[in-house]
Amino acid sequence: MNQKQQRKRLGDLLVEAQVISDEDLMLALAEQKRTGYRLGDQLAHMNLVSEQRIIEVLEFQLGIPHVNLYKQKIEPNLINAISEDLARRYQVLPIQRDGNRLMVAMVDPLDYFALDDLRLSTGFEIQPAIARRAELKLAINRYYGMQKSIDQMMKDVPTDENDEAYLEAQQSDDSPVAKMVNQLISQAIGVGASDVHIDPLEHETLIRFRVDGVLRTEKKVPKSMQNILVSRIKIMSKLNIAEKRLPQDGRFRMDIDLRNIDLRVACLPTIYGEKVVMRLLDTGNVTLGIEQLGFSKGNEANFQKMIQSAYGILLVTGPTGSGKSTTLYTALHEVNTDEVNIITVEDPVEYQLKGVNQVQVNSLIGMTFARGLRSILRQDPDIIMVGEIRDTETAEIALRSALTGHLVLSTLHTNDAASAISRLIDMGLEPFLVSSALLGVVGQRLVRRVCSSCTKPYQLTLEEEEELFLSRGLKIDSVVKGEGCSACNSTGYKGRMAIHETVLIDDHLRDMITQKLPSSAYLKYAQQKGFQSMFEDGLKKVSEGGTTIEEVYRVTME
Repeated sequence: MNQKQQRKRLGDLLVEAQVISDEDLMLALAEQKRTGYRLGDQLAHMNLVSEQRIIEVLEFQLGIPHVNLYKQKIEPNLINAISEDLARRYQVLPIQRDGNRLMVAMVDPLDYFALDDLRLSTGFEIQPAIARRAELKLAINRYYGMQKSIDQMMKDVPTDENDEAYLEAQQSDDSPVAKMVNQLISQAIGVGASDVHIDPLEHETLIRFRVDGVLRTEKKVPKSMQNILVSRIKIMSKLNIAEKRLPQDGRFRMDIDLRNIDLRVACLPTIYGEKVVMRLLDTGNVTLGIEQLGFSKGNEANFQKMIQSAYGILLVTGPTGSGKSTTLYTALHEVNTDEVNIITVEDPVEYQLKGVNQVQVNSLIGMTFARGLRSILRQDPDIIMVGEIRDTETAEIALRSALTGHLVLSTLHTNDAASAISRLIDMGLEPFLVSSALLGVVGQRLVRRVCSSCTKPYQLTLEEEEELFLSRGLKIDSVVKGEGCSACNSTGYKGRMAIHETVLIDDHLRDMITQKLPSSAYLKYAQQKGFQSMFEDGLKKVSEGGTTIEEVYRVTME
């Protein structure tokens, strides 16, 4: 922007864009003298223009970028570039630094007095970006509030675990450590993290978030804060704070931004103290439609055929965190009608489904998958979902249930779909039982999506084009990559999508299972019937501009 463009006023821009009239502007300016509001707020208060429309005008007329602070990752050290007093006075937040240029999110990017003050106080050239008022207020409280809690903890909370003040700080919901934990969880939810890791090192403690399946360090805190931080989380999870030699598992719930969040907590003793991992689950999260799971046409047809069967067992395979539960919940949502009785046994119940009877496993009182499954069979079910097949007993009950007129859905930890057949037999199940009960297997992984904000075309090499795509008969539509921007934390990726493979059990495959053939034989036969591997499904999504070759290689290891 040149100087003339920079000094334009918001009211003039809105009039030029024909968003408001001269009369509207005069009325708003007159009212502004009485209320003291910023002009944008005054116009919105008078219902003359929406906040979103102002953002659109500033983006189009002056090229001022709009940032979504809920999804914005901000380096912890960057917050110190602007004092909390200035941040709250001008409603601004530093979000990105490039050399001597500091990008600052603002409610009013045309507040030239604020821009000049920030330039003088920071020593940086200020590049304004526009953010929604509500988002900016929450972000300022989140980032500056956490730093204040850390500073207050360092000042007020003793490190002696036998001190009364130390014990009181653990228990009190108003203590600095309690506020810090709450802010930490709120920040994790804001950036879409699935897990929060508290990692003890020799001289410091790392706080890391897993976003889109990849861990990133969010903050480093002094080593002296480690024990009280872990103890506070243990108290919230109703765990034994005195026990530091054995692993412990717990859970608790919090309401964050009107969302009910379930947190599963796992503590593990290490040589530098206890490591804590909190998994964040939005219990009110709605399930997807099958068309949103990302199946190719062939895989979706196979999946639909399996879940519409009257009886039999469908298995979804993949490692932890590959979206197996989401696929099963979506299947249940698809078949959930008034005419059927659906019961699940899960560990834990991740999402609540209306009209479905969901049972929680509790091994401490003997409520195992096997025991829960036996009880379910006396409840006249039509459809059963078993969270995971972990042992032979559960597997055998599930397969026999499938043979006695029930549709059973479950998950199994194997590397690919074909291996699930051999895995069941290796667990000690009779081949005839597996061949008779099994409907099919879905294998899946999650790959990161290319960020839509910084996507750019990518030119394949002749070798990549020939060996990866043309040799497999894949048509190349639009191969892209992400350049990296503030929206994706300069990774080039934002969000995730699934890649799949499906094996539908037919009569010939049942005969092969009865003969206890190796997994390679099942895979070879499936390929003859048009089977497409996860790697090939991933390449298809690459050719459609969804993800990258590197990402497909990363998750499939092919």
